[in-house]
Amino acid sequence: MPALDVAGEFETIETLLRPLAHPEWGRGLVDDVAVLPSRPGYDLVLTKDAIVEGVHFLPYDPLDTVARKLLRVNLSDLAAKGAEAFGYLLACAWSERCGWPEREAFAAGLAQDQARFGVFLMGGDTVRTPGPAAFSLTALGWVPAGGAVSRAGAEAGDMVFVTGTIGDGLLGLQAARGQLTLDPERLAFLIDHYRQPTPQQDFAEVIAAHATAAADVSDGLIADLKHIAGASGVAIDLKLDSLPLSAAARAWFEARVDPQAALEDLATGGDDYQIVFTAPARLVETLRREADRRRVRLTLLGEVRVGAGVTVSYGGRPLTPGRAGWTHG
Repeated sequence: MPALDVAGEFETIETLLRPLAHPEWGRGLVDDVAVLPSRPGYDLVLTKDAIVEGVHFLPYDPLDTVARKLLRVNLSDLAAKGAEAFGYLLACAWSERCGWPEREAFAAGLAQDQARFGVFLMGGDTVRTPGPAAFSLTALGWVPAGGAVSRAGAEAGDMVFVTGTIGDGLLGLQAARGQLTLDPERLAFLIDHYRQPTPQQDFAEVIAAHATAAADVSDGLIADLKHIAGASGVAIDLKLDSLPLSAAARAWFEARVDPQAALEDLATGGDDYQIVFTAPARLVETLRREADRRRVRLTLLGEVRVGAGVTVSYGGRPLTPGRAGWTHG
């Protein structure tokens, strides 16, 4: 059913989005552009992600969580480059279900996360669409000149690390669809992670200082490790036994009859928005101390060697996962 109280483009901008604008650089959203000053000694880092109803979020997901997920998945990309986020550009394609209350909820979600992560809206566009709702965001960040961490710097002898836990995105989607049987508290945790993943922004400066290569885990851990291996021209050995699991994922895992297949599912599901990265072996203790200072869980997953691709092992035996991760075919 179409939503009620649908507002026009300019009322949406004036009432809901203008309060989110950067107080100086966004020009109050009354202009067609934002104007950014240069920052001596820094490079401007940009990333862009789009989310579509029915593909990246469920048709019944509250729009405040949709807005927060949109912002957070982009902040995760910046964190994996070692960048400090400061602003974003936004495009909204409102569907028939996006009436005024839904748009208010969307703006409220952005306002909450702007305050949490210290970013501002710089500009963008709003349109109506007869199809599913779709939203696109371009995030902007600063990194010391020449210091943006790419996927291409891993070297043989480096160790492979990941922040946080893996698999909560996949299980969160299943929980949101009513496909999991767990206690209510664990189900709520997984659904919250799926709808509102937490980017590892506090770890960005550690990535900038110590990582040789990095990526955010969006397509799936194995898929994103393949991106690093391919860009760097190296081989990566991944020990599936070392996969870090949350308490909720651990409860799900312990009920599986095939632990290897279960870990493969978690390592290829995607939507985790953690940072997987490589760093010299001599920095293991330094990285652990930095993670502890920030209360970030850090797990050593494997190592980099001469060769190509990603080799996955379980129980000391190599295996070939059925897929590496999510792709838009």
